[in-house]
Amino acid sequence: MSNKKLTIGLVFGGNSSEHEVSIKSAKTIYHALLHSYNNQHFIVNPIYIDKHGFWLDSKYSKSILEQNISISTYKGNKDLRNNLINLPKESDKIDVWFPVLHGPNGEDGVIQGLFKLTGKPFVGSGILGSSLGMDKIAMKSIFKSFNIPQAPYIFLSKEDLLNNFFMKSIFEKTEKIINYPCFVKPANLGSSIGINKAYSKEELIAGIEFASNFDERIIIEKNIAGRELECGVLGKSTMRASVVGEVKFQTDWYTYESKYNNNLSSTIIPADLKLDISKEIQKLAIEACKAINAFGLARVDFFYQENAQQIYINEVNTLPGFTNKSMYPMLWEASGLKLEKLVASLIETARE
Repeated sequence: MSNKKLTIGLVFGGNSSEHEVSIKSAKTIYHALLHSYNNQHFIVNPIYIDKHGFWLDSKYSKSILEQNISISTYKGNKDLRNNLINLPKESDKIDVWFPVLHGPNGEDGVIQGLFKLTGKPFVGSGILGSSLGMDKIAMKSIFKSFNIPQAPYIFLSKEDLLNNFFMKSIFEKTEKIINYPCFVKPANLGSSIGINKAYSKEELIAGIEFASNFDERIIIEKNIAGRELECGVLGKSTMRASVVGEVKFQTDWYTYESKYNNNLSSTIIPADLKLDISKEIQKLAIEACKAINAFGLARVDFFYQENAQQIYINEVNTLPGFTNKSMYPMLWEASGLKLEKLVASLIETARE
């Protein structure tokens, strides 16, 4: 690592329903970059994007990460007008961008395109990998072309809800290909937001209408009754996979509440698996990332039916969470890479 301190533009918040999760992740990364292992190498310049898309200066952004203040937004708050930044000028100070933005406008290729225009490297996948990793329909289409095993699925658009003939075919396909229970999801969202598990046609209709509030495209997936496993991927020119972890939860499925409530879910790292199954999951995790051109960091989620010894990929998350409950940093710590070293590795990968 160079003797010159690198200025890291830690971008968090954002115009997304995962805004609060982003702040929690950013706090973890911020303190990891300030760790004694890293403070000789990095200067952290945090940049908070409020829920209306306004970019705020380092001083105000630090106050969010260092204190438990309530999150204000620019709209209707005249005091924040002097805290807005000029992005072109701000980018001159940045050596490496570190986005910690979950959901739309953060991990779907939008912010990655902006970073690319600044000419500065950034942590995580590029425009294509981010976009494909965010859109579940596009991602699953690519998995299919690469023969990566996954659950059956069908999809529709919000405008299709007005077409009774088309919707009738969706209900028929669901009963024939998917069956109940099934999952109804917005195509572009994370943290289990907008998702419902449907046990009947009536619940399917309600789930589709609910998901359409979050995205223009909706996916219906077959429920796979099995263990939920996750694997971290790190690197670009050379990718490596972490140990495999397992998620257990007390809810019917892995909901937003169970993801961020210690009383509703737990993790087992490493998962109790046969060595060949663990190695196959690690292999598939890297293959899935390469298939959608994701690199830098990713968490790949799987279902595993133990009786049949069948592995199904669920999805690739190209900007996984870094909260104190998040699997990605825990998987790498169990693989021998502590948090402060993990964030330093991500920055070095970005500079390749």
